[in-house]
Amino acid sequence: MTSNREIHLASRPQGWPTEDTFRLVETDVPTPGPGQIVVRNQYMSVDPYMRGRMNDVKSYVAPFALDAPLDGAAIGEVVASEAPDVAVGTTVLHGLGWREYALLDAAAARPVDPGIAPVSAYLSVLGMTGLTAYAGLLEVAAMKPGETVFVSAAAGAVGSLVGQIAKLKGAGRVIGSAGSPAKVERLRALGFDAAFDYHDGVRESLREAAPDGVDVYFDNVGGDHLEAAISAMNLHGRAAICGMIAQYNATEPPAAPRNLALVIGKRLTLRGFLVNDHNDVRAAFVRDVSGWLRDGTLSYDETIVDGIENAPSAFLGLLRGDNLGKMLVKV
Repeated sequence: MTSNREIHLASRPQGWPTEDTFRLVETDVPTPGPGQIVVRNQYMSVDPYMRGRMNDVKSYVAPFALDAPLDGAAIGEVVASEAPDVAVGTTVLHGLGWREYALLDAAAARPVDPGIAPVSAYLSVLGMTGLTAYAGLLEVAAMKPGETVFVSAAAGAVGSLVGQIAKLKGAGRVIGSAGSPAKVERLRALGFDAAFDYHDGVRESLREAAPDGVDVYFDNVGGDHLEAAISAMNLHGRAAICGMIAQYNATEPPAAPRNLALVIGKRLTLRGFLVNDHNDVRAAFVRDVSGWLRDGTLSYDETIVDGIENAPSAFLGLLRGDNLGKMLVKV
């Protein structure tokens, strides 16, 4: 193969991105230099945090460059290698998605065993997504057995795992919000004790689902969900702030939460986190999640869009909530 297709950032969106935000570009398949490998990507991840990287603002990760390929987690097979420790045919996890062929230093790729699980799982339940759920719930929010846990965007990649891990670790009650009746039913099938469609009213639905209050809130949404959670949280409640997708495309400051003063009297802890700060729990995460997958007590969903040319549509669908579980592109 000599042709390589990439998705470039064509413009910086104001508000919601569109298909015109992206450009499909054809280039040559790269040739590796000393210590480098070329990977034929098989799957790539699209994630909510990527929306923030489309803005030219200082953040915890550098913005995407205009007229250059986007990047993100991907997995694929090494097709050319000038690195003595990485053989052609090795399956590797790396950070140069949004393209069919990736050129990178061998040290930036992590070999994985495709015989243990489907390779796509390394981008979802066995990857950053799973570790985010595990570390956020157990380390950041420090959930204790018997507590009531509320998860927003609970049918998404992270949220669906948070709810299940909470039950497996002894939560007394787990509640999830989602964006459609079908997603609500899926949460119940995954073992959530209660679930509701946020279009029916977050504060009222949460009050009904958690009459004795909430001890732990795992936040993927922000806005009205965070406001409702603050109102519902018990004394010394903890919130792990993973994402705030409700405002990623907003052009005006969010109206909520308007009840932050409750944090004082309730002695609440609201703590933001990044998954890369919690690599110290990776071994425990792999041990627990691998065991749960083997015995069938943990399930995961993937929504797979076919073709690199459809990666922009997959990303836009993710922002709209079209996905169930992890949104992936089969390159």
